[in-house]
Amino acid sequence: MTIKVLVVDDSALIRSLLGEIINHEPDMTLVGAAPDAYVAKKMVQDFSPDVITLDIEMPKVDGLRFLGVLMKARPTPVIMISTLTESGADATMRSLELGAVDFIPKPKLGVVQGIEDYRHLILTKIRTAARSKVRQPQSQPTQVTSNLNYSGTEKIIAIGASTGGTEAIKSIVQSLPANAPATVITQHMPPGYTSTFAQRLNACSKLKIVEAKGNERLLPGHGYLAPGDRHMLIVRSGADYRIQLNDGERVSGHRPSVDVMFHSLAQTAGNNVVACLLTGMGKDGAEGLLSLKNLGAYTLCQNENTCVVFGMPKAAIALGAATKVLPLENIAQSMVSQLQKMQAGSRL
Repeated sequence: MTIKVLVVDDSALIRSLLGEIINHEPDMTLVGAAPDAYVAKKMVQDFSPDVITLDIEMPKVDGLRFLGVLMKARPTPVIMISTLTESGADATMRSLELGAVDFIPKPKLGVVQGIEDYRHLILTKIRTAARSKVRQPQSQPTQVTSNLNYSGTEKIIAIGASTGGTEAIKSIVQSLPANAPATVITQHMPPGYTSTFAQRLNACSKLKIVEAKGNERLLPGHGYLAPGDRHMLIVRSGADYRIQLNDGERVSGHRPSVDVMFHSLAQTAGNNVVACLLTGMGKDGAEGLLSLKNLGAYTLCQNENTCVVFGMPKAAIALGAATKVLPLENIAQSMVSQLQKMQAGSRL
């Protein structure tokens, strides 16, 4: 199947670059390149693209407004083209809330290796988006579960995700009680965006969620997000769990890697972990989840129907790494129910 791609960007240079990259691939065709939302609207009607790349910052009607209208009128897999600024990062997170499948920073023009890296990245994102399930924005907030009947530092919640994961993670953390065990999160995301993502998670959750800086002691009621381009490991320091960050080689093509986090938890916390693997392309996290399950951890995978991309959970399920496979909306409650059964001690 040939993937029909529509490029929407006010920059003629970016339209030309993306068009050249797309038309070079035998499994893709550029059906149109629109300079603004008005032209894009007609091209969507005329060509029914399979994937749209959409610039966030455009004249007349910005990308977010166009995206909101598109998702109501004609839901289509969309990859946002984002500027790496604080406002750009915030707009990118908002676009994912509105239903965009993924995002990619604007390319650094004039650097040959940078363009080659960008070529590989955008093509991977387009192919993933073409196979994705467009997610409709949630109209109702997820209900927060009741508090746990204990508070202690022995237990850890671990969450891993990739494509489609920002909203899936949000759904879970806003459903966890204020006294939930320390929650560690790895989401495939480039540097410059994770701090904004952590702030948005913190705003919707009863947990205090931050971007990890390294050496934090894990505490109940707190969440720690792996920073972009750094692996996050959980290590022992005496009786405590602490965060360790490193710049090691990419694992399954990713840094941060879910597998790196899960394997570190298997070594340090074993059956004290409740872990879930959410929507995402590829297989990162599958082997790490299996290592946790083999040590007695409670492991969950998001089911196919609620995944934007059923890649990572599918790989884990195939390995036998999932204790349970559940719809996204049931995962937080299942975690809390299991933690109630585990009856952690009260050491703080």
